Amino acid sequence: MRAWTQVPPQQGRRYVITGSNGGLGLETARILGSRGAEIVMACRSVEKASAAARTVPGHDKGRVEVRQVDVSSLDSVRLFAKGLEADGRPVDVLVNNAGVLGVPHSVTPEGVEMHFATNYLGHFLLTQLLLPLLTDRVVVISSREHRSGRIDLDDLGWQRRPYRPFQAYGDSKLADLLFMRELDRRLRSQGSHLRAVAAHPGASATAITSGSGHPVVTAIGHYGQKLVGMPAWRGALSTVYAATMPVDGGTYIGPHGRTELWGWPAPARMSHKADDEVLARALWERSIELTGT
Repeated sequence: MRAWTQVPPQQGRRYVITGSNGGLGLETARILGSRGAEIVMACRSVEKASAAARTVPGHDKGRVEVRQVDVSSLDSVRLFAKGLEADGRPVDVLVNNAGVLGVPHSVTPEGVEMHFATNYLGHFLLTQLLLPLLTDRVVVISSREHRSGRIDLDDLGWQRRPYRPFQAYGDSKLADLLFMRELDRRLRSQGSHLRAVAAHPGASATAITSGSGHPVVTAIGHYGQKLVGMPAWRGALSTVYAATMPVDGGTYIGPHGRTELWGWPAPARMSHKADDEVLARALWERSIELTGT
């Protein structure tokens, strides 16, 4: 397959990218910024994001701004959305990128486990709140690990089951794809011009396991990804492709290699569970209950 790096010009287009102070989110911001996009870096740490923003092309021209949001906190998401709404300016693309992997067990005030809250539920709420501002699409970042996901809607806090962090991660990434497909179905049924798409980065060298709290897990994630993973900018290309190219709603993009660990952006394989409309509707309704939207 031929390499894809020809990102279309993005002048006049505004992107909101969660978790963009490092890793794939920062590389996504850099690539889009180099093509003229306006970037809103939506990050938990304003200090880290402000330092990272200075490395994004267009920062010196006022095309990059930093705003605080912790997507694991529904109150923080609501406050962030209110700030964008107060601007009165449209957002062309929302990139739901922020995520955690392998973190110790904890639950939010809503009783939701932290992988599920950060990787999925906060982005569900953020998307609902920003839909009136959006002009083009929502991009949801999933993972190859969605194939191992098994969502228990009656035990989202892992209170009954023995906690398994990597299973919890897979569950959250399955939820992301179920959400993307259900959102796109609902947009089409309403005659909306918006679309929902998804992407995954394959094996990319990032620091996503840095919050595990376990030195062995963190070291394996850090060095393992560096040994076998693509550079972060290569992994981010799947996100950029999904965000900028004329793909249909419901599309899932990932590296083109046979195992989807490496390669250039191409249509990715989605598990049958990720296209389960009954489960997607049930997840949607449960998410509405949890977020109060």
